[in-house]
Amino acid sequence: MTRDEIILKISEKLRLVRTEAGYTQDKMADIIGLSKKTLVQIEKGRALANWSTVVATCALFRETETIQFIFGNEPLEVLETVARDGRDYRQEKTLGGKIWWREMMRRNGFILQQNIVSQHFRILDEEHFRIYSSMDEHSAKMRFEELCKG
Repeated sequence: MTRDEIILKISEKLRLVRTEAGYTQDKMADIIGLSKKTLVQIEKGRALANWSTVVATCALFRETETIQFIFGNEPLEVLETVARDGRDYRQEKTLGGKIWWREMMRRNGFILQQNIVSQHFRILDEEHFRIYSSMDEHSAKMRFEELCKG
């Protein structure tokens, strides 16, 4: 997914997210930092959300079925991967990818996985800490090979 694709998907589903969460347009606009007028324009398909609105929506409503359906169980990881162009600064512990991930390769204590929903890639160490994320398969495979040699 690219930033533009994410903006489009969230813009198209913003009304559904709001409805699922049980908020009025006034309350939803307040929560994500928009005017009601702007929210209405996005919901009617007359405008697209900006990146900040998309990030706020995904962060604040990441547990909704709508957001889960778009990104799998880790919407913030997808957003961070796109925003940072694959540079993962956190090295966060994961659950190992039991549900939303397809294992592509495993070697020398490293695992290369692909998310079955967002299609992005990540590399985990043997303790399931995420050490790399990318939307680009080629760069993920190159990084995997570098890590396995080291």
